[in-house]
Parts: sequence; structure tokens; C-alpha cells
Amino acid sequence: MFVTETRWLNADEQRIWRAYLNSHRLLLDAIDAQLRRDSGLPHAYYEILVRLSEETGRALRMTELADATRMSASRLSHAIARLEERGWVRRENCPTDRRGQIAVLTDDGFAALEAAAPGHVETVRSVIFDTLDADQVRRLGEISEILARRLT
Repeated sequence: MFVTETRWLNADEQRIWRAYLNSHRLLLDAIDAQLRRDSGLPHAYYEILVRLSEETGRALRMTELADATRMSASRLSHAIARLEERGWVRRENCPTDRRGQIAVLTDDGFAALEAAAPGHVETVRSVIFDTLDADQVRRLGEISEILARRLT
């Protein structure tokens, strides 16, 4: 579709857009700060541990993990290297593809995730679910799902 004229945001749309951006940034900052303070890991590393913990065998191909976490291959590789240093993740060769690798969550990594999860959940609960009423939470879910479908 070729647009010949820019459809500028009106004042209300501009206010809503900026409020959304600001709240999104503040939310991610709050989550990251809590995880770093209480668990010593950034939110991106926490997300990697969560994704691996939800998989059968707590393992996932690196390419699939990169897609799931929305990370570039190089950024994910760097993060996995840091998690390997802590003994929380290990890499294994893919048995079906000599070029592929699998990230595996270790028992120590799972324990670290279990230790970090209560503080993370409390932060999410306090900044989102305790702030909104039940109808607002329902609408937030609907809006988030609509946006995600549009963007994927």
C-alpha cells in the first residue's frame, strides 16, 4: 500500500503514544533494576532462563531461543557465555545438525531462576496488576494480544 500523505497523530494520539512509550520504558527499567539488585542478573538473562525452564528437558536450539527472546544470534551467544560462566547454562552440539547448538538449563540455573522468580513476580504484580482494576487488566490483555498479532 502506497501512502501519499502522512497521517500525523492528533494531540490525543500523540499523548497516548508518548504515555505508552514512557510506561513501557519505566516498566522494563523497574523489572531490570529489581532483578539486578536482588538476583544479580539482567532481565534479558532471566528471560533466557525462563524460556529454557519451560522446555522439555530444559533445552532449546540456540536459533529457536534467539527467536523466542527476540535477540540477535550474537547477543544471545554473549548472554549464554555469561550464563555458562555462572554454571547456569551449558551448550551442547545438536545431534541432528552439526552446525547447530542447544542451550541447556542446568540444575544450578534452575535453582537460580527459582530464587529470582518470587521477587520478579512481586515486581510485575505491584507495578501492573495491583495498579489496575480487573476490567483494566482484561483490556490490557486484549490490547496486548491485538498488538502482538499485528506485529507478528
